[in-house]
Amino acid sequence: MKILSASEIRRVESNAFNGYFSEAELMKKAGEKCAEKIIKHYGEIIEGKQVGIVCGNGKNAGDGFVISKILKEYGAEAFIVLADKKPEIEEPLMYFNQALEAGIKAHDFNDCSLNNCVLIVDCIFGIGFHGKAKSPFDKVFEAINNSNATVVSVDVPSGVNSSDGSVEGNAVKADLTIAISTLKYSHILPPANNFCGKTVTVNIGIPESCYAKGYPETITKTYVKSVFPKREVNSHKGDFGKQLNICSSLNMTGAGIISAKAALRSGTGLLKCVFPKSCLSAMQSHLTEPLFCPVSENESKTISIGALNTLFEELKWADSVLIGCGLGLNDDTEVIVNQVLKEAKCPVVVDADGINALSKSIDILQDISQRVVLTPHPLEMGRLIGENASYVQKNRIAVAKAFAKAHKVIVALKGANTIVTDGERVLVNTTGNPGMSMGGTGDMLAGMTASFIAQGINEFDAAAAAVYIHGLCGDICRRELSMRGMTVSDMIELLGALMSEFE
Repeated sequence: MKILSASEIRRVESNAFNGYFSEAELMKKAGEKCAEKIIKHYGEIIEGKQVGIVCGNGKNAGDGFVISKILKEYGAEAFIVLADKKPEIEEPLMYFNQALEAGIKAHDFNDCSLNNCVLIVDCIFGIGFHGKAKSPFDKVFEAINNSNATVVSVDVPSGVNSSDGSVEGNAVKADLTIAISTLKYSHILPPANNFCGKTVTVNIGIPESCYAKGYPETITKTYVKSVFPKREVNSHKGDFGKQLNICSSLNMTGAGIISAKAALRSGTGLLKCVFPKSCLSAMQSHLTEPLFCPVSENESKTISIGALNTLFEELKWADSVLIGCGLGLNDDTEVIVNQVLKEAKCPVVVDADGINALSKSIDILQDISQRVVLTPHPLEMGRLIGENASYVQKNRIAVAKAFAKAHKVIVALKGANTIVTDGERVLVNTTGNPGMSMGGTGDMLAGMTASFIAQGINEFDAAAAAVYIHGLCGDICRRELSMRGMTVSDMIELLGALMSEFE
């Protein structure tokens, strides 16, 4: 699914008006498709009950007037609430009059109550809104949010900026947002994505030829399935890659264990774990499949620079390398990360403390011949670019894309709607949930990413596939357990079975 800004979708619609649809026809299609989606999700609760369709005076109101007529025909006690004044634009005015002719009542906001509604449909502002809501709209937003009704927003929740995801002041908090034709940036960027609830899209028939190329897109299951090579009958373990994990320190042994288990559950053929020798007993008690390579450690019980020669030999063996999970951060680990990147002859996935170590010598990426995948969370991304996490969150796509392009790496910027980019192409993930906000999920993702690379999948596709499957795994755990009760161990336990959907 494509992701467009307000100006981009306007160009698409302009193309559609040139030979395909009139503006009135497209507005009617949008209203019809949104009404269908509302009935699909809430048909059982709205029949015979009050439904308020709250409309502004712009084009988004036209969709609402069409919706009101269809919901009344379905059996809901639908009525129109004018947030400000009657429509003046030709197309919305036409559908407003048709709604009145069908017996639908229209009320001014100040003369009616939403308290008895089981459902409120938000058609106040569309993609053109920016800035802070002024009177009377701020009061309308407040009334909707304070009601006990389920709230559906058409295209975007009123009060959010559809092009950059910003929210100034208050905005409608939707339970369901119905995106028309494509997703907008407000559906995937914070803080606006927190106002959308569940987001679904409706196709109103705009031909593909009306769209330009190069828009960011969401990661789909079809795409992910397509990146996995078929396993031949006469295969052996060497055919599915040799993965080298350089992870763990005494106080963070679990990170290395999680990343190793994730790599094994996602299909790597051979896994070798390098770790400080003091971690050996913990590794042995939790892992049976990998090869172990305990190495010398320093006083901090992290890998010491005295292990570099061993690491260089092990790098010759690997088809992919993961470095950083639980590694620890000190002078030794900074040198180790830099030297591994310089010496590796295969792609390297850098996570957690590997990223923190790299942030102090970021220029070495310019001299690396192998592809590098970075999997930072917003705070780690901020360290890489000298900004704070808040700045990163406000500019997620731009930050990730610019960094990936400047340093010729692949970035998987984690968080709600993880961004995967190589500096040109941008993919956005829509799987996952807040239950995954716990220690260890990043280690799991890093292990999966390196595993897919070891199996022969190119680095960009491997990162995107790992992000998608990782989130899907979390969604299943949420459904089966709960957001509060699920653990990373639960996700890893499920991962092996989930991979059957991608064979």
